[in-house]
Amino acid sequence: MYFRKSVGLKLSCAAFVVAACGVVRADDAKDAAAFRAQLAPLLRTYCYDCHGPGSEVELEKYRTAAEIKKDRGVWVRAMAQVRLGTMPPEDGETLAAETRNQLLTLLDGLVNSVDCVSNPNAGKVALRRLNRAEYRNTVRDLTGVDYEASEGFPGDDVGYGFDNIGDVLSMPPLLIEKYLDAAEVITGEAIYTPPPSRVFEVDQDPSKLIGASKYGAGSGRVTLSSHGTVALECDVPFTATYTVTIAASGDQGGDEPVKMRVDSGRLRKVIEVPKETVEDFELRLRLVRGTRRVEISFINDYYVPKKADRNLHLHHVNLRGVEKRALITADAKIPASHQKLIFVTPGGKVSPDQASAEILGRFASRAFRRPASSQEVERLVELAAQVRADSGRFEEGIQVAIQAVLVSPHFLFKVETPKAVDAQGKMPLVTQYELATRISYFLWSSMPDDELLLLAHRGQLREPARLLDKIARMLRDPRANRFVKNFAGQWLQLRNLDQVRPDARKFDVFNDEIRELMRRETLTFFAGVMRGNLPVTTLLDGQFTYLNEQLAKFYGVAGVQGPAFRRVSLEGTPRGGLLTQASILTVTSDPTRTSPVKRGKWILENLLNTPPPPAPPNVPELEKARLTGTLRERMEQHRANPACAACHNMMDPLGFALENYDAVGLWRDREGGEEIDASGKLPDGTKFRGVGELREMLVTERKDQFTRCLAEKLLIYAIGRGTEYYDKCAVDQIVLEAQQHDYKFAYLIAGIINSDPFQKQGYRE
Repeated sequence: MYFRKSVGLKLSCAAFVVAACGVVRADDAKDAAAFRAQLAPLLRTYCYDCHGPGSEVELEKYRTAAEIKKDRGVWVRAMAQVRLGTMPPEDGETLAAETRNQLLTLLDGLVNSVDCVSNPNAGKVALRRLNRAEYRNTVRDLTGVDYEASEGFPGDDVGYGFDNIGDVLSMPPLLIEKYLDAAEVITGEAIYTPPPSRVFEVDQDPSKLIGASKYGAGSGRVTLSSHGTVALECDVPFTATYTVTIAASGDQGGDEPVKMRVDSGRLRKVIEVPKETVEDFELRLRLVRGTRRVEISFINDYYVPKKADRNLHLHHVNLRGVEKRALITADAKIPASHQKLIFVTPGGKVSPDQASAEILGRFASRAFRRPASSQEVERLVELAAQVRADSGRFEEGIQVAIQAVLVSPHFLFKVETPKAVDAQGKMPLVTQYELATRISYFLWSSMPDDELLLLAHRGQLREPARLLDKIARMLRDPRANRFVKNFAGQWLQLRNLDQVRPDARKFDVFNDEIRELMRRETLTFFAGVMRGNLPVTTLLDGQFTYLNEQLAKFYGVAGVQGPAFRRVSLEGTPRGGLLTQASILTVTSDPTRTSPVKRGKWILENLLNTPPPPAPPNVPELEKARLTGTLRERMEQHRANPACAACHNMMDPLGFALENYDAVGLWRDREGGEEIDASGKLPDGTKFRGVGELREMLVTERKDQFTRCLAEKLLIYAIGRGTEYYDKCAVDQIVLEAQQHDYKFAYLIAGIINSDPFQKQGYRE
């Protein structure tokens, strides 16, 4: 609470202002000529009949190359439909494969028109707050305290499929309050301080003193008019030096002032009370724990009738003691985090301020992911000194200063210094420390380790050999499991497993434990491909998985014993790759049955990066439509609606290839007495039967499309923003790098990290 009372928090974030500069594009005259001579005739032949004036998506209105470039979004969606084969429709003009490729090449040249040689835009990333997972990991790596920031914290919004996107990570007032609460809890756990001292105090009305009833009492005082004694008796809870304060006055008479004797048994002292006005008299005395008695006596009575009368008046008595502060002893239960953070203590030639500067300088530099400035450290040292000045211990001062660091924008945000383009329009590189931060939050969802910061300090992070070596070791490090959980868990939509509720009567083998084992299988499989540096296409056709005994029994796989997960061969089985794993099959099903639509849509979105558009309005769900027959027959009737056919002609065949797997991912040959028909035909004429041929088609004919999809998903996750048309150059290079190294996983990661969007600062268009 001290930090809140003594420090005003201002979470203001400077806006990044980058000088606007134009992107050098392909020659306009060349584009215009290509549009007139080649693209326009193809559009008239294959597109304008359906997409002319008055149509829902009117393409004919775009009469020049420049107009197409101005409305890229429409044409990106059009390209996706052409690439999928859903356009032109089956009842339209037949589009030969060679012509389809020509049309896509021409459209791509306009829609994604950007010069990849002359300083393409690296894009602009919004100032990014740490999301909950990143905050928890960073606090753990920084302090050693595992603080779960989910209880009461607002949820992180999702953009482009991920929860680390700068544009959606806002800072509501409630979250600021939660960060303050968290900082107090974290520092309390990380740094040990002895229990606070106890205070014992007794305020006594003189009339309540032992023996007071024998003397005159009134008007809030006791009067000792002759020699006499009263006493304060109480149970003292601890041994300490106490202060007894007696408010007294005296009626003076004779040749000496009133004298009052205070006696505690171990100490006897006479105090003169020379005034008739009330005055406080303090006496320090040592009291041992137990029942103790302090006597107050009037010892020099003087009386001459009608001339002088010396008396002692007692107005108030107070006894107060403070237990001596405990020290941090050798047998105290000091956490490892305390020893890590407080690596130097005051003593000898080291002053408290010097020790604070060493501790807080190191901590702030690690927390801010770059060297803390001398001014920043000085302010923190002053804050710690203020705590000590207010009777706080050295460790308490460090606690409060660290709280200030933990609510600083430089900790809560991934702050990058704005940089301007040079005279030639070249995009500026992020600093070495900023690059280290980007790498660590990409692969570890946390702050850079000391080795990464050391490479940044030496300016060696962009040396290819050192960088590749560090990336390889980071992927093998246990902290890379965070990347697996956060990237793969969101890319593959495994987080949705928590909301799935299969019908318990139909699928009684499914339970919450199986749900978690399903998720673990997929994440472990992804991690196996990553750490083994296997081709990324192994994610589609890998003939192995990871199971324990319980999950193996669920699948019907023999020979697996024990609770530990281990690699299991799938050779000779109908399984292999992500598409046959129960987590994927369950999350893409309905509670009572499979869903070819959901499964097909999942493949389009997550493996081919060609999400279908939203369903048109007023189209009833399959269960609510008046359809009859088997699921396949009902789906065919559903596609008879022209509003549904364009998308379902692509989604449904992909989903039907997975029909041999029920709604929780178990194999079946028949449904309702009928043999499963797992065949499919795409609008472009591609045919396949079952998951085996579907996998083969994806790995052979659509390998580069899948690789590009994965590259874009990784890039979005890595840089914290959605990809734009000007990222085409970077994605092309990333995919090329992977192709040249047999599509191996590590080279895809290295390509992301070496890309311009990751290495540089651009601007928003």
